[in-house]
Amino acid sequence: MKLIFAGTPEFAASALQALIDAGHEIALVLTQPDRPAGRGMKLKASPVKALALAHQLPVSQPLTLKTTDAQAEIAAVGAELMVVAAYGLILPKVVLDMPTRGCLNIHASLLPRWRGAAPIHRAIEAGDAETGVTIMQMDVGLDTGDMLLTVREPIRADDTTASLHDRLATLGAQAMVDALAQLDQLTATPQPEQGVTYAEKIGKAEAQLDWTLPATVLDRKIRAFNPFPGASTLADGAPLKIWQAHVCDGHGEPGQILAHSAEGVRIATGEGALLATQLQAAGGKRLAVREFLAGHPLPARLG
Repeated sequence: MKLIFAGTPEFAASALQALIDAGHEIALVLTQPDRPAGRGMKLKASPVKALALAHQLPVSQPLTLKTTDAQAEIAAVGAELMVVAAYGLILPKVVLDMPTRGCLNIHASLLPRWRGAAPIHRAIEAGDAETGVTIMQMDVGLDTGDMLLTVREPIRADDTTASLHDRLATLGAQAMVDALAQLDQLTATPQPEQGVTYAEKIGKAEAQLDWTLPATVLDRKIRAFNPFPGASTLADGAPLKIWQAHVCDGHGEPGQILAHSAEGVRIATGEGALLATQLQAAGGKRLAVREFLAGHPLPARLG
């Protein structure tokens, strides 16, 4: 098929590669403008742009799709369909209607649960047993369109947003290829009205750990906020990030360090305890506890 592809991060790049490998004609790639990144804050192309250029595909990076110039560029392609994956810009109705077969979205949840910006983070944070990918016919709402194809994926006890993201990116890419291969046979199913939840964008303030919460809740937060923004606490007033931890036995005042060894740092919570196994001091690197304790003394209590 003659496609327009719209996407920005690694999740979307997996889908673009799969569509290229499947033999589709990618007539135009839409992606977000280059952003400053790294210590030097130099402009960096998105993963989708880097992949598109490597395949010599035409790339456009409009700030918005609401201008007549951006819309004229899309209309000129004459695409049969637009594939959208984590693009980051709103598609106005005029754009949604341009491809002859509309626009399909790869959404990293089992809709209607976790519509919105951060479905992978929120599924882990909420303690969901499973999630998945939905291929959806886009409309003007926020992830409200009819569902064409769903693939389910269990959430493992040790999953972080990073690990689950990578599996869902692969599943989503294959699901879109499968959907396009059988597009005429798929039935568009309206989303049920029951079970709607919204995955709000992750804010850095959320990453501050509240030690009065149960250990099971804190464990999910640590995994949900890995790799961004990283769950954090205070150690003698200085920021301390906790990248890996798991629930363990123990009780004490919330935030109290019950014990520490090469195995981990045992921290009391509002219910049970956490064993933190990978830490990062401000300005430092992520370190296994054995290495961290060699150069960073810990107070009697965190938070």
